[in-house]
Amino acid sequence: MRVLSLVSTKGGAGKTTGAANLGGLMADAGLRALLLDLDSQPTLSSYYTLQQQRKLGVYELIAQNLTALDQVVSSTVINRLDIILSNDRAGHLNTLLLHAPDGRLRLRNLLPAFHDHYDLVILDTQGARSVVVEMAILASDCVLCPLPPEMLAARELRRGTLGLLEELEPYRHLGVSIPTVKLLLNQVNFNRRDTQLIMHSLRTSLEQDAHVSLCETVIPDRVAYLNVASLGLPAHRVEPHPPHESRGRCAAEVMQALAMELFPEWRAHLVAMSSTTKVKLPIASNT
Repeated sequence: MRVLSLVSTKGGAGKTTGAANLGGLMADAGLRALLLDLDSQPTLSSYYTLQQQRKLGVYELIAQNLTALDQVVSSTVINRLDIILSNDRAGHLNTLLLHAPDGRLRLRNLLPAFHDHYDLVILDTQGARSVVVEMAILASDCVLCPLPPEMLAARELRRGTLGLLEELEPYRHLGVSIPTVKLLLNQVNFNRRDTQLIMHSLRTSLEQDAHVSLCETVIPDRVAYLNVASLGLPAHRVEPHPPHESRGRCAAEVMQALAMELFPEWRAHLVAMSSTTKVKLPIASNT
């Protein structure tokens, strides 16, 4: 089972959209995917229509060590895509984990309970530094950091997200592996003069960093990526083919390319995906 977390200490970077789209894509590719909404503002929890909603969620998982699938795991209308809903609006988990002996390692110790049921777990986190975010990082195999191609965002990345990861280095002495970090340029407008400059600057600054790299795939600033949330669908279903007279890659091709970078072991599943996936509007749940 692979565990991917989407992390950025800056809000609005695209973590939730990325988590939802990757989860939907991998599920359509035949993998069993579980979304885990660790953000106290439960945007991911309302992204997809639910087929079956459980009353319990992230709070019970983390605070009570409750891993029973039939109690905490809700199912979405996307086949093979489940979710553990966020239900910690007051942010009590941060306080609890801060004072718990296993606080930052709690999720790492709980996830093996899902190993036989899922191929991939995707963690969505809040846009701030917190114990919950640190816990998510230490539970992950890989951290994906969406990054708008703006100089201020790049500076915040170094000071916030990468600084947070550096502070977790002492856990290596406890035998805990620190995950690799991949930066994903998101909402990229190639017509802006500073875009290429920022991309080049990031690649140059990361050349000597063995643990942090820049994804070759970039997410363009396109209408399709903005509309998918309102439709409650993954981007590859909304735009399976390039728009009329467009020279760029369609959303399906971009998301598949990103998934292949992140999960090369599942390349065959992604290649086998039909490129003619039709949009299927979700059916409202009665639960």
